[in-house]
Amino acid sequence: MKYALITGASGGIGSSTALLLAEEGWNLYLHYHSNEGAMKDLIHKVEALGVEAIPIQGNLANPEEVGDLVHCIFRLDAIICCSGNSAWGLFQDHSEDDLDQMINLHVKSPLILVQKLLPKLIDRKGAIVMVSSIWGQIGAACEVVYSTVKGAQLAFVKSLSKELALSGVRVNAVAPGAVDTSMMDAFTDEDKESIREEIPMGRFAQPGEIADSIHFLLSSRASYITGQTLSVNGGWHT
Repeated sequence: MKYALITGASGGIGSSTALLLAEEGWNLYLHYHSNEGAMKDLIHKVEALGVEAIPIQGNLANPEEVGDLVHCIFRLDAIICCSGNSAWGLFQDHSEDDLDQMINLHVKSPLILVQKLLPKLIDRKGAIVMVSSIWGQIGAACEVVYSTVKGAQLAFVKSLSKELALSGVRVNAVAPGAVDTSMMDAFTDEDKESIREEIPMGRFAQPGEIADSIHFLLSSRASYITGQTLSVNGGWHT
């Protein structure tokens, strides 16, 4: 019986991943911050698939709350880090508090979380998947802070994978392009159309397509894959 922790499980990618893993028989620790309604709905759907769903509330923008999250977790075979939000605007306009929040949410808290849970993963020869971004690979104007923290996640994956390889723990990342989730709500319809025109496949990814990639990296079919970033972007960046 396998257990996975999904941070940001109430979001589009997190919830799609939860449902896919539940269909495969995984029991789930489902982390969320404030979207209690979406979490209740997700728990209902997951439990209907005959597996265990354990909700864990916490604000990962505050690293001090990571310890409370860790204490709720016992057996563990996988960590999928989906938590995050974007930060739009010119770099010079971001406050120091903005920088702290983004670094804590995307980098410091995930690192602390993984560090504290590593003994459980090593015991089970588990796997870690970080959900990064295309902008962590190539950078984006007006998303400098977001690109920076997402790039840090990819460096973490490359480094930690080498350290844990002999322990049997695989560490990989998925780097989505534009995904049809609430994160796109900040864009106007005109902006969205302009983005679609840049993508060779001419559309946004669906959350389930990102979930499929995460599921593959957790599966035995990826048993010799570690330290890699799987780009899922419709050909936007190759």
